[in-house]
Amino acid sequence: MKYYIIAGEASGDLHGGNLLRALLARQPQAEICFWGGDHMAAAAKDFPEAQVCQVRHIRDLAFMGFLEVVSHLSEVMGNIRMCKRDIEAFHPDVVVFIDYPGFNLKIAKFTHARGYKNVYYISPQIWAWKKGRIRPMRRDLDSLCYILPSEQSFYAENHFPQARYVGHPLLDEVAHYREREQMPVASSDDPRPLIALLPGSRKQELKRMMPLMMRLVERHPEYRFAVAGMRLLGDDFYRTLIPADVSNVEILFDRTYDLLASAHAAVVCSGTATLETALFRLPQVVCYQCNKLSAGIARLLVGSRIKYISLVNLIADRPVVCELIQGDYNPDRLEREFHAITVDSVVRESMQLEYDRVIELLGGPGASDRTAEEIIKISNS
Repeated sequence: MKYYIIAGEASGDLHGGNLLRALLARQPQAEICFWGGDHMAAAAKDFPEAQVCQVRHIRDLAFMGFLEVVSHLSEVMGNIRMCKRDIEAFHPDVVVFIDYPGFNLKIAKFTHARGYKNVYYISPQIWAWKKGRIRPMRRDLDSLCYILPSEQSFYAENHFPQARYVGHPLLDEVAHYREREQMPVASSDDPRPLIALLPGSRKQELKRMMPLMMRLVERHPEYRFAVAGMRLLGDDFYRTLIPADVSNVEILFDRTYDLLASAHAAVVCSGTATLETALFRLPQVVCYQCNKLSAGIARLLVGSRIKYISLVNLIADRPVVCELIQGDYNPDRLEREFHAITVDSVVRESMQLEYDRVIELLGGPGASDRTAEEIIKISNS
């Protein structure tokens, strides 16, 4: 069988790595072309007998926000054209899309029109905004594997028979991490509690989130801080965002789970990392800030349909973690919420109990295996 897999962001690459392993464990002779990052490339190396080719790296693809997409429009359109040509040349049995809807849904329309079978893994959040996408998705997708239990009623109400609940892939990733040899970040030379800083995975997020996090670091010498860094963005880039006179912070590249397993609390940029933090039962403050135009457009599109932006609160359908969004992400609010999650035992214990409920709602691991089985089923249909 031949599969063409497209992941365009860090979280998609993470889940794509586990999906690749699940597919190749079942079909070690499969031919696969993929757009993704280091996790998917590492997964491919575990199966040397398979024919796997990396087409593009996520470092060249991760544009977010309305202004950034517009400013890189020619590059985005060039990637779309290149992807279409490459799929036609490879002629896969199934095209697999992992999240990344702005790009992937355009390709899905193209591949459906040319008779390819399409499987979408990790549904776009059309229940929150752009509900108009559901009609072309029903038309273009042979299967939609969604990962949030709350999405079940949405797809049932909107008559989407090819939608399948597979569970959340982060449960797989955390389970795999706990099975491996772990590298704690604790230091015998420094007894101060460790605080995890997860400022995002894209350069524009980091530029917006890091300055206020660094002010927090400067105000709290009683803690040591560690930034969860991504090696593909480069050490030099992170260093430009850390003041030269700040000594109680380090950068840990590609060791997010080691950091979460060792930390006392966390300050987290909204995204997949909020749920990862919850799966480690680590008290957190969730933060997010983007440019005002992008935020204004998002509010117009979303309206009052969603109450939260963090995955933890969305899954629980109540405010488990504090969200500091846009103007609320300021020094005073951050200081207040940071104090609560580091010092207030009632807040910490209550949050951890709510995490347990969220984990129960998600069910057990196995999303990658179930999705791989669905892809194989579609390929044989």
